[in-house]
Amino acid sequence: MEGIQEKKLEIRKEIGKRLDALSDGERLKKNKIITERLFDFANFLEAKISLLYMDLGYEVKTNEIIKRCFTFNKVVILPAFMEDTYRMKLMKIDNTDSSLRPGPRGVLEPNPAKCKAVQIEHIDIAIIPGIAFDEKGGRIGSGKGYYDRFIPDLAITTRKVALAFEEQIIQQVPMESHDKHVDIIITDERIIYKI
Repeated sequence: MEGIQEKKLEIRKEIGKRLDALSDGERLKKNKIITERLFDFANFLEAKISLLYMDLGYEVKTNEIIKRCFTFNKVVILPAFMEDTYRMKLMKIDNTDSSLRPGPRGVLEPNPAKCKAVQIEHIDIAIIPGIAFDEKGGRIGSGKGYYDRFIPDLAITTRKVALAFEEQIIQQVPMESHDKHVDIIITDERIIYKI
């Protein structure tokens, strides 16, 4: 177990270096390609209720994706993180300007005073963040386990999709029994279906 944790830490550092090596222009171009692929993706287009996330610095930027979802009349759900339990509360947002506030992780999240809670079974598609992925759908997150606790509660029919730069794809993610996979990964170069 300790060896796997150390390996994951090494991978997080390596992915950080790869992403830091990208220029702002490269990152912007890749982000645009990933966004277009997502909006061409049938599972996403058909989904009425979409779980998304507000990105951390190293992740594919989601603010424009969220705004675009509103133009497609999608119901947008974002997580509010509960640090005491490492769980997430799912909340519907109506816009990114007035529905969000800074959360405990330094990322904007739904303001409970302005957003309505949503039950997990209503989610049609879940966009799952991560630091590193492999072609089998293995993922390394931030290390807190929020999404590993969350994914098993999703309906079996809910697609779990990751957005990632190609630089975040590695040969094999070291997995522990509590680690959960995604079904599909959309990168700036391809769409990877879990094999």
